[in-house]
Amino acid sequence: MEAVTSAVEKVKGFIDSLFHRRQNSYSRNPIEILKRLQQESFSEQMKQRDRLDKVERLLSFYKLSKGSPFQEASTHVRAEVDVLGAVLMMGDIDQQHADALDRAEVRTGIHTRFTFETTMRQNDTLVADFVACQEGGKNVGNISGRSLSLAKLSYVANVGDWFYAIAVPVGAQCRDFDIARNYSHKAKGLTTISSLDPPLLSQHNGGAIGFTVRKSNVVASLAQSVSGLGVQLGSDGIGHCLSTFGQVVCQLSRGVNLSLMGLHQVPKSLNHRVSLRPLTIPIGFLKQRKASENSVGASASSLGTNTQEIVSTGSIALKLETELDENAKVGGWFEMQNSNSNLRWAVSISDIFNEDLGWGVTFSGMHDGSKGWNQYQLESFLDLCLGKRFSLKLGTSYVADGDAQIPALMLRCIWSL
Repeated sequence: MEAVTSAVEKVKGFIDSLFHRRQNSYSRNPIEILKRLQQESFSEQMKQRDRLDKVERLLSFYKLSKGSPFQEASTHVRAEVDVLGAVLMMGDIDQQHADALDRAEVRTGIHTRFTFETTMRQNDTLVADFVACQEGGKNVGNISGRSLSLAKLSYVANVGDWFYAIAVPVGAQCRDFDIARNYSHKAKGLTTISSLDPPLLSQHNGGAIGFTVRKSNVVASLAQSVSGLGVQLGSDGIGHCLSTFGQVVCQLSRGVNLSLMGLHQVPKSLNHRVSLRPLTIPIGFLKQRKASENSVGASASSLGTNTQEIVSTGSIALKLETELDENAKVGGWFEMQNSNSNLRWAVSISDIFNEDLGWGVTFSGMHDGSKGWNQYQLESFLDLCLGKRFSLKLGTSYVADGDAQIPALMLRCIWSL
């Protein structure tokens, strides 16, 4: 019995030794080793891919819930409070004096401006201006105010170092297309006349689109605008005004700039008392045909009346500006209007970019060829800079408009935030 048991044990040991040898031979085979490693690495890769998919889903959900088109843009907010007051050195004031002050562009009151400037696509700029003001009306003692509202919306696309495309759907002015000039509160005098710029640059033109090209020492701008939608034109209709603005600035030498600019305006009448929504511009390619001859005659007579009342107007201006040193400037300009043969001009010398104390003197005039009257205005002021964000301008102004002579003491405070 013991012999049988020992024989069985020997047979089992022999079989086990054969099995282990075969398994070891498989394990030492390089192909089998590579297959086993490939299977293990594939399983690990699938696990890592599943984890990455979960992370990407979480990130995409966070971007959709928290992101915005301006997520990568930076927005800067600026605020400016502008207060202008005048003390008229005279006792008897009538409507003639008030009209003279209005023609001299003495805009007293409180003006508040909030500017939101967003940089997009690294070089493009989106600007939104909100303005609230309280100023005097045309009648003596009449004060009008306006709550905070959108005054301007503009987008400047910097295509390159030499080309700029500008779109201003709301609150466009001709100065918006003058990229070469930097407008700041330091350049403001007591009135618009003393700001070294012709009045046509400050004229409101509704919505506009244009471009500016810069090449060496020459900068050229061209813009097309539409304004006055829904404004009464003539006696029988309302319409709008199409304007074309062009400007060429040439740097003659270091610190000497010569600017030639022009504005052409063509009013368009609808001959109907209709009210259009904002940013709705009628072109007039298709015209409705009248059925009866009486209506055709009435329409023709109305069109003839409006044609006599509504004519195109234009203005052309020339400006020369030179720098005496780093802060002092001497400049002059004149502007001619062909509608009523008006001529406006101004000569100024100023030192307003000094950090502590600045000053300025401006002598300007206006000639109305149709009425045959002249207006002259003399301004002088001191600019006290109380820090980088607050300036105080003290000055005098003398306006001679026909028989009306108005001396005034003026005070302007500008607080920038």
